[in-house]
Amino acid sequence: MGSSEESGEARVRLPQLRLDELLEELQARLDAARGTRDRVHSLLEAVLSVGRELDLEQALHSIVEAAATLVDAEYAALGVIGPDGRRLSAFHTVGVGEEVIARIGPYPEGHGILGELIRNPEPLRLPKLSEHPASYGFPAHHPPMNTFLGVPIRVRDQVFGNLYLTEKRGGGEFDEEDESVLSTLAVAAGVAIDNARLYEESRLRERWLRATAEITRGLMSGAAQADVLKLIAERAREITGAALAVMSTPVKGTDTLTVELATGLQAEAHRGLVLPVEGTLTGEAFAGGAPVSSRDVAHDPRITAGPPRFAGLGPAVAVPIGASDDHVQGVVLLAREAGTTDFSEKELEPLRGFAAQASLAMELAERRQDAEQIALLEDRDRIARDLHDLAIQRLFATGMTLQSAGRFIDHTGAKERVLRAVDDLDETIRIIRSTIFGLRLRGDDETPGLRARAVRVVGEATPVLGFAPSVRMEGLLDTHVPKETADHVVAVLSESLTNIARHAHADHAEVVLETDGRTVRVVVTDNGVGIPPEGRRSGLANMAERARKLGGDLEWTTPDGGGTRLVWQAALGPSEG
Repeated sequence: MGSSEESGEARVRLPQLRLDELLEELQARLDAARGTRDRVHSLLEAVLSVGRELDLEQALHSIVEAAATLVDAEYAALGVIGPDGRRLSAFHTVGVGEEVIARIGPYPEGHGILGELIRNPEPLRLPKLSEHPASYGFPAHHPPMNTFLGVPIRVRDQVFGNLYLTEKRGGGEFDEEDESVLSTLAVAAGVAIDNARLYEESRLRERWLRATAEITRGLMSGAAQADVLKLIAERAREITGAALAVMSTPVKGTDTLTVELATGLQAEAHRGLVLPVEGTLTGEAFAGGAPVSSRDVAHDPRITAGPPRFAGLGPAVAVPIGASDDHVQGVVLLAREAGTTDFSEKELEPLRGFAAQASLAMELAERRQDAEQIALLEDRDRIARDLHDLAIQRLFATGMTLQSAGRFIDHTGAKERVLRAVDDLDETIRIIRSTIFGLRLRGDDETPGLRARAVRVVGEATPVLGFAPSVRMEGLLDTHVPKETADHVVAVLSESLTNIARHAHADHAEVVLETDGRTVRVVVTDNGVGIPPEGRRSGLANMAERARKLGGDLEWTTPDGGGTRLVWQAALGPSEG
């Protein structure tokens, strides 16, 4: 009786146990479904959150935060692969504080496990980082990390970067579901990054267009070349995020470049520098007619000329200014602060267009200067023509009249006065002719005439002398005197004025430069102490040797009022010695 009752109770408990097991299994499945639903919901929220960002930097940060939340990781990072496809150019982290990052040092470039995903862009899960063959170890002050999950991010079938997750909370390992969720997020991240990049490119293009319009307005309004070039440098620096912009132009007749202007960090250290074309970053861009980049301008071997001036700067690019490779007018150098991203190819394209604007500014300024010079020369020609055709002819006619009238004057004193008046008129005619020749001077800065060079020498000597010498020039000096002879003339004039400043103790000097088409003559007179009998003659010997080589001579005398009168002349035909 007792045994039958016990067996009946057992039969009642067995279905009850099975029912409890089924209920527990159902509850577990419901919990799993609820967990999956919550995770899918979190994934969708993360996708929407990431997709809303249009700023690229903010989008990347949002992707890292969403990844860490979805797989419950303590640390997360997104590494952006650089243009070379072999190392990281940017690194965005979550979970590591700024103080720890500062103690660790520079961000990783892609060695070890990080480089493994660059070389092989496929999902990677590890229970322990240090056990992988590619493990590179951690630098000092780096927090300990064991579990690892990495997933590549692709943008239009190109690997943009990688997501790195470490240290799953609770001490567990990353599983297949974590990998699946992260891979899904990576796909959405690729779309978000692509949208953010397109938006950034459109905004950048708009800024370049506005800057180009601003420069065009400056050009059309007749702004000075220096102002337009400064505007170009400043806008290029602002738009590219550069800390320094430097514009250099070639020094004509030499293999050097001079810094015309600089703006930004340490600009003062660059202004006025003269740099060789060979062996420099700027020179390489100038000689090759193509942009030249540097990842670290502060330590680039091509930045050895000149004083140290790139401290705190990193990525840099030198872009030639000119319409073609054989007509490069200068170079603009842009440098960013150390630790920032390199200049990409997409950034170089608008920079080339901006450099073309700089070339246009230079060309337009040169054409405007030529037009102003032509207008000035035409005005001078008109004045010279009027002086020749009107003033000289009338003076000459007046002189002829007086000379003819002198024959009818019997009074000796009156006749002498008339003849002196005729001589004064002749002197006046010579002065006007000299003025006419000066007005017709072409004033070309590249090949200045003898008149302009002589005036420049006198002007340079004036501060040393303490007074301004009087100058008189006669004849077609720029037409009749060849360049080689003109070089000797300028040297003799400079030496003469220097001797006066050093030895004569004079307070007055007169310079006469003249030619009759056969010879050129330099006469320098001062009222100083004269040339001592036993003084040094090295300067005079040099001048005499120059004259001898040109078939001329040198002589010096003492005028009645004291001082020295030096006469140097040379033949304009073939020399005899």
